[in-house]
Amino acid sequence: MIAKLLIANRGEIACRIIRTAREMGVATVAVYSDADAKALHVRMADEAVHIGPSPAAESYLVGEKIIAAAKETGAEAIHPGYGFLSENAGFAQAVIDAGLIWVGPKPSSIDAMGLKDAAKTLMQEAGVPVTPGYLGEDQSVKRLKKEADAIGYPVLIKAVAGGGGKGMRKVQRAEDFEADLESCRREAKASFSNDEVLLEKWITSPRHIEVQVFGDSHGNVVHLFERDCSLQRRHQKVIEEAPAPGMDEATREEICAAAVRAAKAVDYEGAGTIEFIADASEGLRGDRIFFMEMNTRLQVEHPVTEEITGVDLVEWQLRVASGEPIPLKQEELSIDGWAIEARLYAEDPSSGFLPSTGPLDHFDLGEDGRIETGVSEGDEISPHYDPMVAKLVVWAEDRESAIHDLAEIASTVEVWPVRTNAAFIANALLDPDFIDAKLDTGFIANKIDTLVADDTADDAIWETAALFTLAAEEEEQDFGALAGFRLNAPDRLRLALSHKSGSRTVNVVNAEAEPYASAFVDDARTVVFADGLAFEFARTSRGGGAAAAGDGAILAPMPGKVIAVDVAEGDSVTAGQRLMVLEAMKMEHALTAPFDGVVAELSASQGAQVQVEALLAKVDAAED
Repeated sequence: MIAKLLIANRGEIACRIIRTAREMGVATVAVYSDADAKALHVRMADEAVHIGPSPAAESYLVGEKIIAAAKETGAEAIHPGYGFLSENAGFAQAVIDAGLIWVGPKPSSIDAMGLKDAAKTLMQEAGVPVTPGYLGEDQSVKRLKKEADAIGYPVLIKAVAGGGGKGMRKVQRAEDFEADLESCRREAKASFSNDEVLLEKWITSPRHIEVQVFGDSHGNVVHLFERDCSLQRRHQKVIEEAPAPGMDEATREEICAAAVRAAKAVDYEGAGTIEFIADASEGLRGDRIFFMEMNTRLQVEHPVTEEITGVDLVEWQLRVASGEPIPLKQEELSIDGWAIEARLYAEDPSSGFLPSTGPLDHFDLGEDGRIETGVSEGDEISPHYDPMVAKLVVWAEDRESAIHDLAEIASTVEVWPVRTNAAFIANALLDPDFIDAKLDTGFIANKIDTLVADDTADDAIWETAALFTLAAEEEEQDFGALAGFRLNAPDRLRLALSHKSGSRTVNVVNAEAEPYASAFVDDARTVVFADGLAFEFARTSRGGGAAAAGDGAILAPMPGKVIAVDVAEGDSVTAGQRLMVLEAMKMEHALTAPFDGVVAELSASQGAQVQVEALLAKVDAAED
């Protein structure tokens, strides 16, 4: 067995590999870039080696540095994880040439499956069904157009060296073919330095079905059943499950047997995935499932296979790389229950899924299910790498239970100030068509407007924010004690808050908290978490709870710059009226009147820099 392992990766997969290695008694070595100097995988490993600047091209993609780190630390083997150099045959060969163990398939197997056109030809020869299309060497526009016309529209153009959704174009009409071909080639050239393409018949009701395979150096190959990865956004997987809903035993046997033939055709060793595209217009049928490509590595979604089979695929990888046979025979493998995984991304669905980076001031994914992550509270989401924050995984006895368990986990995610797609995940899981397994790869695109939740607070969230804010200001440690919350104060006791571009004064005495909400409170804001969303409220009139509302003192909620003053001393104001605007942390925070009254004092002026808790204004309450 390998004694010391270097993980040539970062984030959650590095942490995942370290965890299994530790259980097996294998020492681990992490590598890290400047951005990852304090990362979780670095903290978890037994040793860590710095390999360069933050950009991956100068660190995680520099094979020579990784091999040198292994030599320096005495590591015997290198596990590539997924992404980065995991499917780079040249790097795999360099590892072997350096006298190290490569935890992955042979370089020749990686090469054989590296180009989509060559791989499809190889699969045809091995008796694996492939999508009707064109794989020819003639790459002239005239020939490609002729073949596309013969296949029939819509047709799919795919870069032969493509991956991750790049270099793909769906062509709806013959007259669009040449322009789409040019665009596809341009993207393929920029992404893969190869602008060759293949053509495939467009499947009208496509489902993405893949089979986990595993081979060893003793000639054994087994499958660990299938996964459904149809829920994708822009060709990136979002939700994966195992087994595939609607898969009957006969079709399962047929597709899994085809996957084993595919693996044997390239003398495969280690973990791999055969990806198929299924025409599900009449349900899943063996004669309508076609080979798409092979991923010669561990997949992001491997936990769902582990959950239904009871197998640790990373353990199998390490054992097989050490020369051992696959631990179980095919007849010893079976499906138990149902597993679903969702990818929690650092992105803001309400802003067009823009990436969200920065510090994780608050990070709580709960304790239910299986959480795979590479970060913890206080870490940062870097702009240099993949935006996946975590994988949320559940197992249950049946699909319906798994769906609701995972939706519950997603809806209780608490991350701030980084935004996530947690609410989006929950909405997708609970969509009636998903529950009924009416799936295809266009599911998310077709339902995007209903899946993206409105992150504007309703009345209940405003009241919840007020209660949490007041509790924090009174230094309450246990919000549960505030059930049926009332204060011995006048019934008009109120708290002023602002959310997005609006401000409001909440009657705290009559407020009721959302029963399933929680909150994160700091000196500047209150963030309420509910239904997978984060609602930020600026604390516009701070002080000592009732005192703040009672004496009308307007205090700076954080250090910042006063960029607008809307009132003067002696002005009459109404509850919630904007008094001034404070700019801090690249955000504008409106400070409002806590109640009807008169501006008795005005200490702030436009352009002034103020410190936290500085008195900016004072409002005297209007006489009843």
